Amino acid sequence: MIDVNQLRRGVTFVFDGALLKVTEYTHTKPGRGKATIRVKVRDMRTGTNKEITFNSGDRVDDVRLDKSTFQYLYNDGTFHVFMDTATYEQKNVAHSVLEDDVKFLRDNMELELLSYEGEVIDYELPKTMEFDVVEAENAVAGDTATGATKEIITDTGLRVKTPLFVQVGDRIRVNTETGEYLTRL
Repeated sequence: MIDVNQLRRGVTFVFDGALLKVTEYTHTKPGRGKATIRVKVRDMRTGTNKEITFNSGDRVDDVRLDKSTFQYLYNDGTFHVFMDTATYEQKNVAHSVLEDDVKFLRDNMELELLSYEGEVIDYELPKTMEFDVVEAENAVAGDTATGATKEIITDTGLRVKTPLFVQVGDRIRVNTETGEYLTRL
């Protein structure tokens, strides 16, 4: 059991039988009375999002997740298939686990899969990744006064807003947490 004051972004816990992961956390202390902790959480099994408010001092069941390094192999249409780099065992991960982050996956890349009671429920992408630009709009002269951006498409299908100087064939670095452009390589 952990105190709700210890809940932070990324913490996984059990509440009312549901396995939840904190996506946002706010702590409010009114002038009088107890503090309240409001968390936005994602149900790790169903993928639904909801908001829960706790009173300071409440407790929830802490969850320990097993972390293993896996190599991404392919998408078979129903599942994403990963291979454990230590035992060569293959794991099928539902599309609902990765959701929109599937655009960050590359064949043979390694990432950490987090499992609870043998079921893969979460993952950890690298903080930054490099992509090749395969499609980009042409920059228009005169648009540079306002720090304009354009949308490009990478080799994995990821859409990113970049400065106007990024062209097809360039290699860029992207922050995987925000999906934002960092630099051209």
